[in-house]
Amino acid sequence: MKKIKRYIATTILKSIVGVLFVILSLDVLSALIDQLDQLRGGYNFLEAIIYVGLYVPSSTYDFLPLSALVGCLLGLGSLANTSELVVMRSVGVSILQVIWAVTRPVLLIIAGGILLGEYVAPYTDQYADSRRALAQGHESAMRIERGVWNREGNEYMHFNAVLPNGKLYGVTRYIFDEQKNLIEASFVDSAIYQGEGLWIEQDGVVTYFNQDSVQNSGFTFREWRTEVSPNLLNILVLDADELPMQRLYSYSNYLDKQNLDSSEYRLAFWQKALQPLATISLVVIAISFILGPLRQVSMGFRVFVGVLIGLVFQTSQQLLGPVSIIWGFSPMLAVLIPIACCFVIGGALIKRAK
Repeated sequence: MKKIKRYIATTILKSIVGVLFVILSLDVLSALIDQLDQLRGGYNFLEAIIYVGLYVPSSTYDFLPLSALVGCLLGLGSLANTSELVVMRSVGVSILQVIWAVTRPVLLIIAGGILLGEYVAPYTDQYADSRRALAQGHESAMRIERGVWNREGNEYMHFNAVLPNGKLYGVTRYIFDEQKNLIEASFVDSAIYQGEGLWIEQDGVVTYFNQDSVQNSGFTFREWRTEVSPNLLNILVLDADELPMQRLYSYSNYLDKQNLDSSEYRLAFWQKALQPLATISLVVIAISFILGPLRQVSMGFRVFVGVLIGLVFQTSQQLLGPVSIIWGFSPMLAVLIPIACCFVIGGALIKRAK
């Protein structure tokens, strides 16, 4: 019995890894083609390859649920096509034992995905964006879609590139008075965090706007005290869905304390927190389809059905997420509804197959 379970688990694991490799290959090729329009300055084709490569951990994490779904359809489907699944059932392997044998490698995949999403992808994504911004040069980095904006009181700041180690490149600061008049603007090539709210700006130019004159001056080093910290910038520089759960949770609480809207970050938190459950629900759907309506169909049709189910699932979550923000109901509920539907449908089909 152990050999049978091990054989099922190995077949499923190989199928999931194979599907994931194919999806990632297509995604990398598509991303590389998209980057061809971004080539400028020092950002050449080699840099584009590095940029796309640094985003592979993030893409791997995003595609794991779909890969698990299609991989289980293909793996179990191959066992059904060769009648191995029928033979296993005839020698006493129950449906629950089949489900557990399929779920074991999926749990391994889920654990690897959590490690990628929490400890690898956020840092490689940030480093990739910063590296590209630096390679493209200052003029490109100052475009609206580049860099990070932040406000602190009457001061507005823009950072061309933010590195995870507490170093900034291309820092532009605009300071206004209480009447919203610009009184000071500065640009520095870089700034290094010293701790306790202190940054050291390097190689900068500052412009003072007086009532009847404008004065310019340069400096090599200058102290800058602010509440902006590397931890805050590491959050602002990434989209909500690229942040690890720990930062999403802490930043959502911070926004709540500031009486600011945290719904986007709450939604991203629950999407990440419940992704393992979402993956398992899709696997249940895959198992139920192989035991039921997709038992005797071709491999190509199974792939088509798997991709279709994955798209419907993803689209439903993408629609319910913004709806929860607009209507004000719990983001957790918006994430759970498609998962619950998968469990209900899958459970009903498995029960019928018994």
